[in-house]
Amino acid sequence: MNSGEFRRRGKEMVDFVADYLEGIERRQVYPDVEPGYLRPLIPTTAPEEPDTFEDILNDVEKIIMPGAASPACTELETVMMDWLGKMLKLPEAFLAGQVGEGGGVIQGSASEATLVALLAARTKVVRRLQAASPGLMQGAIMEKLVAYSSDQAHSSVERAGLIGGVKLKAIPSDGKFAMRASALQEALERDKAEGLIPFFVVATLGTTSCCSFDNLLEVGPICNKEDMWLHIDAAYAGSSFICPEFRHLLNGVEFADSFNFNPHKWMLVNFDCSAMWVKKRTDLIGAFKLDPLYLKHGHQDSGLITDYRHWQLPLGRRFRSLKMWFVFRMYGVKGLQAYIRKHVRLAHEFERLVHQDPRFEVCAEVTLGLVCFRLKGSNKLNEDLLERINRAKKIHLVPCHLRDKFVLRFAICARTVEFAHVQRAWEHIRQLATDLLRAEKD
Repeated sequence: MNSGEFRRRGKEMVDFVADYLEGIERRQVYPDVEPGYLRPLIPTTAPEEPDTFEDILNDVEKIIMPGAASPACTELETVMMDWLGKMLKLPEAFLAGQVGEGGGVIQGSASEATLVALLAARTKVVRRLQAASPGLMQGAIMEKLVAYSSDQAHSSVERAGLIGGVKLKAIPSDGKFAMRASALQEALERDKAEGLIPFFVVATLGTTSCCSFDNLLEVGPICNKEDMWLHIDAAYAGSSFICPEFRHLLNGVEFADSFNFNPHKWMLVNFDCSAMWVKKRTDLIGAFKLDPLYLKHGHQDSGLITDYRHWQLPLGRRFRSLKMWFVFRMYGVKGLQAYIRKHVRLAHEFERLVHQDPRFEVCAEVTLGLVCFRLKGSNKLNEDLLERINRAKKIHLVPCHLRDKFVLRFAICARTVEFAHVQRAWEHIRQLATDLLRAEKD
C-alpha cells in the first residue's frame, strides 16, 4: 500500500467508524452469537495470495460486528493463532482446532511470554511435588527451583527469573554461540547433586546479539527426560519459519511445552503482538485462573469457550488479532514470505560488502537479516567507530559483545528498505572508518 492509497483507505476507515457511531443505537447491546460462531465463517488457513481491502472491510461488518466485543475478539484470536501456527507448520498439539488441548494466545511481548511460561512451569512443578509429598511446603520447593538458559539469551529471561523468584543459571554456549546438550546436562547433574530442582529451560532461536540458534534437537530430549518445561524464545527469528528454506531452524519444537515469537518484529504487524503457543492450555489456566462473580459470564463452564484472561498476566486485553487478520489477508502467505526473503537477501549483500574490505571482519554466521561485523583491531577502535556512526545520525547501529569482542550489528528491518539503502549505509560506514583510522595514525 503506497502513501496515496494509505491516505484514501485511512479516510474510509474514519468514515466507517463515524457511520458506526452514528448508527450505534440501532445495534443490540449484547451479541446473540453462540460459542464457536466465527470459525466456520472464515477459511481454516491464511490465504496464499492477497485479498482486497474491500473484501476484508466487508467481512468486518459481516463476520466481526455480529460478535462485537469479547466473542469476536476471543474467537478471531484463536483462529488467527491457528492460521499462524499452520504457516509455521507447528505440530498439531500446539493448535486449538475445534477441541484441542493446546492453542495460541497473543501476549504483549516476548518478555511477557517467557514470564508467563516460567510462572506456569513453577506452579506445575510445585503442585506435582506437593502431590507426591503432601507435607512439603511451597517455600521449601521454591528455594530449590532452578531454571536455565544460554549465556546468549535475552536479558528478559533473567528478568523473568527475578520476578518469578527462582534461580536462573546461564549455560555456556559453544563456538557458534549455541546452547548444546553436553553443557546443559553437566549443569543439571551438578545442581541435582546439590539438592536443587531443575524445572525450566529457555531455548533461544535467533539470539539478540548475533542471531544464533540453540540446538533444540539436543536440548529438547533432555528437557523431556528430566521433566523440565521447555520454552522456546524466537522473538525475532520466528517470522522466518514461514519460509520452507528456514523452517528447519525450528526442528525440535515438538519437544517444547511453549513457543513464542513476535509478529510485530518481522511480520508487518504493528506493536504489540507477541504470538505464544502451549501444548496444554490447562498448564496456563491452572496457574492464573481466578473467577470472582463480576468476571463470570454465560457459557464459561460449558467447555466451549476460551477465556484468555486465564492465559496471561493482565485481565484486560486489546483486539490484537484484528490487525493480524488484516496483515495476513492484505499480503497473503506468499507476500509475507517474499518480504522476509528480501531482507535476508539484503543482509547477505551487506555481508558480501563487508568481506570485500580487508579492514573489516564478519563475526558470526549470517543466517537471517542480521550481520555482526567490526573493524579488525581493538575494542576501543570499534567503540570509537560506533560513536562516530551514531553521532552522524544517518544510520543507527546497536552493538553487542561476542565473547571478548565489541561488535557492531547491522539489522535489516525496515519495510521499505532497498539495496541502495544498504549500499549507502556501507559507504557511510567505510568513510567513517577511513577517517577514524587516519586520525588514529596521525
